[in-house]
Amino acid sequence: MKNAWNFRGAMTLASLAALAGMGGTAFAQEKIKVGFMLPASGTFAALGVAIENGFRMYVGEQGGKLGGREIEYFKVDDESDPSKATDNVNRLIKRDKVDVIVGTVHSGVAMAMARAAKESNTILIVPNAGADAVTGPMCGPTIFRSSFSNWQTAYPMGVVAAKQENKKNAMTITWKYAAGEEAVAGFKEGFEKNGGKVNKQLTLPFPNVEFQALLTEIAAAKPDAVFAFFAGAGAVKFVKDYHAAGLSKTIPLYGPGFLTDGTLDAQGEAAQGMLTTLHYADELGTERDKVFRTNYAKAYKLMPDVYAVQGYDAAQMLAVGLKAAGGDVNKKDVFRAAVEKATIASPRGDFTLSKAHNPVQDIYLRKVDGKENKKLGVAVKGLADPARGCKL
Repeated sequence: MKNAWNFRGAMTLASLAALAGMGGTAFAQEKIKVGFMLPASGTFAALGVAIENGFRMYVGEQGGKLGGREIEYFKVDDESDPSKATDNVNRLIKRDKVDVIVGTVHSGVAMAMARAAKESNTILIVPNAGADAVTGPMCGPTIFRSSFSNWQTAYPMGVVAAKQENKKNAMTITWKYAAGEEAVAGFKEGFEKNGGKVNKQLTLPFPNVEFQALLTEIAAAKPDAVFAFFAGAGAVKFVKDYHAAGLSKTIPLYGPGFLTDGTLDAQGEAAQGMLTTLHYADELGTERDKVFRTNYAKAYKLMPDVYAVQGYDAAQMLAVGLKAAGGDVNKKDVFRAAVEKATIASPRGDFTLSKAHNPVQDIYLRKVDGKENKKLGVAVKGLADPARGCKL
């Protein structure tokens, strides 16, 4: 009996040890839950697809794992609708219990996501929306951006436009929402610091694309230049309408690169020769970018744009943090410290993060030539967003 008891005891201890071992392995094999909150319908749908493609491509290049852990994806169509944003982000946080949220495109939606991420201490990586407040007053220890601030991509265009011959006065036009208002404010700051004057700022409700009355107003005012902020399908229609009205012959149209990124096929002749500023350009010519563009084209049968780059770099940033934390997404202080110190080897060129977690990056001057936004040079090197109001 004694031997039988010892045998059973040995078996019990062995079983417990095995279970404990399984527990340790279970952590390593648990998947990191990534929630995509991106537009899958409406004006910005193509942008959401490009961001997700870029993110998934980087993860695929790492064998499907970041920080030694497989990635499981959850998706919500944010519909670019701020009124639905809180409910949508809470589906990911509370229902799906994601570890990381990646999103979005619309700045108004991103603001609600940032609030929810701060309240729940969830890691949020913003792969597009440039709302200045996300890395300004709304900045937080778990909020990171792989893209830009609205000020950051528009301010350099103001500097460039003011230095163009005989460009003394300008008008701006955009949708009346956070991204548009912040972009035109950035352009105005750059333009007026360099001797120009913005005489009038025109707006229309998002996502309205009935531009005719405002184009008539521009034609009557005859400014030296027009700065426009639109993206996606809205950018296509505006550029074509501006050209059809004959304005491009006498009043040059400028904008941040979103005006012509991912839209040139549809804009055609209307976009030719336009100057824009952005943190990416087609065919930068670097080895890193060549590899990225080749791999993306093979994977998706499309040429990548800035949105794909931002998705790709969102995954790179997540990889940096998870590697430092040994795959433990709960070690948020370790995650944060690693990303803050990192240099991200992006297709756009290397970038670091500011204290507010926004990229410090070169902004390129680009010119539309055929179906490419070709780099003319660097408009502003190593530009950091001022992060006004950030308390980090």
